[in-house]
Amino acid sequence: MDSLSLPEIEGIIEALLFAHGEPLPLQKICDILEIDKKTVKSLINNMNIKYEKNDRGIMIRDINEKYQLCTKFQYYPYVKKLFDYKQAPSLSQAAFETLAIIAYNQPVTKAKIEKIRGVNCESAISKLLERNLIREAGRLDAPGKPVLYETTEQFLKSFGFSSIKDLPVLDMDI
Repeated sequence: MDSLSLPEIEGIIEALLFAHGEPLPLQKICDILEIDKKTVKSLINNMNIKYEKNDRGIMIRDINEKYQLCTKFQYYPYVKKLFDYKQAPSLSQAAFETLAIIAYNQPVTKAKIEKIRGVNCESAISKLLERNLIREAGRLDAPGKPVLYETTEQFLKSFGFSSIKDLPVLDMDI
């Protein structure tokens, strides 16, 4: 790929991300372009700087070393008008609390979630699984082999995080 110019390489990255639609692993981009990870990351970072500088409506999001072409957050109200379907109902307070417990304690069992919340969370877990915000992450090596839950890439996308490390730090002086 040495014969390609910088604008051509950036165009290829845009085309790959646009065509794929979902987050595309960095390694896959590197394999297609035959370029190392550090260079591709730098190219994507520079592309985002150009998008920002030129007031473009798009950006490239990093979601756990997978990249996705997205509209910028500030244009959401306009893009929302484009779609005619009903928006899925928002999560209940119980579902948000359950999701927060899973996000900060993952992987975590239902029993631990219920111990923290103090109430049954079966319904909230079902709703979060249905929305693909959490998934089963295996089983705990303990009596009964309880299911472990963790957040998904859909969780990261929905809440605007690049990785779980971006969660706000909790103030535990409550």
